[in-house]
Formats: sequence, structure tokens, C-alpha cells
Amino acid sequence: MIKKEPIRFIPYLKSVIWGGEKICRFKGIVQPEPNIGESWEISAVPGHESVVDGGPYSGMRITELIECFGPELLGKEVFARYDGKFPLLVKLIDAADNLSVQVHPDDDLARKRHDSLGKTEMWYIIDADKDAKIYSGLNRSLTPEEYVRMMADNTIEEALAVHDSHAGDVFFLPAGRVHAIGAGNLLAEIQESSDITYRIYDYDRRDTQGNPRELHTEQARDAIDYTFYDEYKSAPADASVADAVIAECGHFTVSRLLLEGEMSLEYNEDSFTVLICLAGEATVEYEAGEMRLKAGETVLLPAVLNKFRLKGNATLLSARS
Repeated sequence: MIKKEPIRFIPYLKSVIWGGEKICRFKGIVQPEPNIGESWEISAVPGHESVVDGGPYSGMRITELIECFGPELLGKEVFARYDGKFPLLVKLIDAADNLSVQVHPDDDLARKRHDSLGKTEMWYIIDADKDAKIYSGLNRSLTPEEYVRMMADNTIEEALAVHDSHAGDVFFLPAGRVHAIGAGNLLAEIQESSDITYRIYDYDRRDTQGNPRELHTEQARDAIDYTFYDEYKSAPADASVADAVIAECGHFTVSRLLLEGEMSLEYNEDSFTVLICLAGEATVEYEAGEMRLKAGETVLLPAVLNKFRLKGNATLLSARS
């Protein structure tokens, strides 16, 4: 049986053209190379499976943990629903420059084209520079034909809904929603376990070899939700509520935990729990011991560890499938 204790993983730090230096400062670690734009905190994406950092399972990949412990780690319901695969990808993202304008396919399209899950995601803004922006959704409804014309005219930016970004803001992005992270944002991203992105527009940037970055105009055409919606930013978490759900869909439920002293949490054993410490410090107390979490750290709690106590002063995210 799996030990009823939190599991730490070694983050995968990804250098990208638009990355910066905020992630390593936030995590309190030495930056290994320039332009770190992503820290994959927990991943089962093939080729980038997270590796356990310390403890009794040190050095094991998350896929190996699942092979050994299956439903005890994932939860019986999650294990059955996702055929024994870890269903989420948890990241920190630092946009020193604008990310490309992009869209992700839904489960049906991704399964048909890539034999993969689609990519519904949510963002929690950890920090934002003055005048930082988030681009989420369209400012008017389009047709696929209008999209193709705007791509040809290089005017697709004109159709994007633009939002001011502040620490604590939450954006839920169902698959099909056109979006981009603007420069100056540090955020946590929780998404389906998929690395499929259709890049629509990239400001005519070039890669490290001087080549234009690939666009996926035709693939995106069938993936985009062309509907205009009245609101794209989620309601902020109520500051008076210690445990507030901020994003909920068929793929994940994410809560903002505001810890001031002590908090006891109890879940069913249908799912694992991911905890991300966004600010301050917290101690996770469980039957066999305790583990300290500081800002920038993420842990995975096996489904069988469904009762625990948090102590300290911190802001955290809790994610379950």
C-alpha cells in the first residue's frame, strides 16, 4: 500500500523565447539557464514525466508510481475514468514577453487527431506587473471564414478580448477559447494532461535559428469556439471564505485556500489532491508526520491521504480531478 504522505517532484524548468526570471525567484532556486518560462510542477506528459524528489519513492517517475499503486494514488474513480493515467498537468508560467495567440482542441478533436486528451485549463494570477494583460476569448463573434480572412490580413489581434491582470485574478479557459498570456504575468496553470497547442499568431517572432515560428492556422480553424461571451474573467474568490472553489469543470476542481492559523481538510478517496503554495508558508500535518511547504512549492497527496491539517499563514491552491 502507498504511504499516506505527500509526494514532492523535481520541477521541469523549460527555457522558452518569451520566458524570464520570476519563476526561479518565486521558488527560491538558482536559475539554471536564461528565459525560464515554465516550471512543470507535476506532469505525466510522455517524455516529461515528473520524478519524485526525496522520500521513500525518490527517483521514481509518476507513471511508475501509478503502475505500483494505481487507485491508491489516483483514487478509484479517477483511475477508472482515465484508464490509469494521471489526468492533470500543473505548471507555473512566467511571461516576460507576450505568449503566442493560441487555442487548444477539445477531447473529441484531440482524440481524433492526436490520440490525446484535449486541453481545458485555468489560470490563477500570482503576480502581475503594472499594465499587464490577459487575452481570453473574442470581443465579438466570428465565423470560420472571418477568422481565415483575419489570419490572411494579419489582423486577428483586433478580435481578441483584452483584460487587465491583477494578482488573485482567475481565468477559466475551456478548450476552444482563443487566448494568450500577456507580458508581465506570473501565474499557476492547471490543465488537462495534454501538450497540444495550435499557435495562431506570434507577432512575427523568430526562433533561435532565425526561422519564423510555426503557425497552425488550419488546425485551429476547427478547434476555435467563435462565440462571443459576456464575461471571460471568473469572479474573484471571496476573501472572507477560507476554502473557496474558483474553477470547476468535468476535468478538475480548483480551490483557493486562505490559511490563517489552522485548517482541517477532508476529501473523499475518489481523487488525489494537488497543493500549490502561492504565498507564505504552510505545514501539512498527516497521521504519519508533517511536511513544510513554502511559496513556489507543489506536492501531490495520494487519494488515500484524504484527511490532513494545514498550519501556518499562506495562500494555496488545491486541485482535484
